[in-house]
Amino acid sequence: MLPELREAFDTGDNGVGASLTVYFVPFALALLVSGTLGERWGRRRTVQLAYLGYAAASLGCALAPTLPLFLAGRALQGLANAFTTPLLLAGLVDLAEPSRVGRAVGIYASFQATGQSLSPIVGGTATELDWRLAFVGITVVALLLAALPPPGEARPAASAPPWRTLLLPRVGLLGLAAAGSSLGCVGIAFLVALQARDAFGLGPSAAGLVLLCSGLTGLVLGSAWGRVTDVVGSRRAGMAAAVAGGGLVLLMGQAGSLTIFVVVWVGVGAMSSLLSVAVQSLATGLVPANRGGGVSATLAFRFGGLALAPLAWLPLAGSSGLDTAFTGAGLATFVVVVLLFPLGRSVAGPSPGWGGPTRRRPAPTRGP
Repeated sequence: MLPELREAFDTGDNGVGASLTVYFVPFALALLVSGTLGERWGRRRTVQLAYLGYAAASLGCALAPTLPLFLAGRALQGLANAFTTPLLLAGLVDLAEPSRVGRAVGIYASFQATGQSLSPIVGGTATELDWRLAFVGITVVALLLAALPPPGEARPAASAPPWRTLLLPRVGLLGLAAAGSSLGCVGIAFLVALQARDAFGLGPSAAGLVLLCSGLTGLVLGSAWGRVTDVVGSRRAGMAAAVAGGGLVLLMGQAGSLTIFVVVWVGVGAMSSLLSVAVQSLATGLVPANRGGGVSATLAFRFGGLALAPLAWLPLAGSSGLDTAFTGAGLATFVVVVLLFPLGRSVAGPSPGWGGPTRRRPAPTRGP
């Protein structure tokens, strides 16, 4: 879509490239507080208003006559989206049985991977006709989703989740682990694309298919990884994924043939999927009284890591080679093990005051 935007607004690469920056900056910053605000205002109302805001911003992008107005719409899209993802995940976990939280998060992750894999294809198809149709389609989808908000009413002042829960050490540790995973195996698609082009001579379409392999792996394995985290625990699953994923990333720069490169990349995708499911499962149990706040703070670090990854590894790849950049990303993945180790097994259960059914243990049977 970037070439079409460049032509429509008569601007250069920097101008259209800003459409990504102005989306992710407010998105990541708002995630630091959006979950806690949503828990206070009520998940249902917050998500509904966020989808309506996202629809309005998307329609604004579709109708924008100038680049500044288009960028303003993109910024509002990012801000609105920050109030959907953490609250949807928190609501999903509250609906799941405690012993099946990992499976619920895994299914959620599979749908995320599906969207990430299909969105370039759907967007590209719409762009063949008119790039503005892609944003019209997003508007329609957001309006439909606004009719299906998660449960959860506003909490009275006495039961509102406190802000200080976001300052707990375990929140910081998991946030750093999420950032480390994004600097590592989760966020190296741009290095893979460069390696596919420079080392194996693939064109844009072929390189895109290589990248798609990782997304499809997450789609297929998300639910299975959820079951794994339920059985062995989110912390152990995440540590194992970080060890295996870091090792595979180290091999990416050493692959001598395209076949080996793709196979290793599929393995990286599988471990990235498991690590993402484990981290999100841990986030949902991080602060049970402020589940949405714990999830949104963790996601803020995750997307911060994704934003930093190109800044960290592209200069290294340019000065020392792609194999050195892959080595750095692999080592960053290993650091996640150290950060997850102190967290212990995640705790997941219904959040106080969330507005859904309360699970009670059966009363003990009295003898005669």
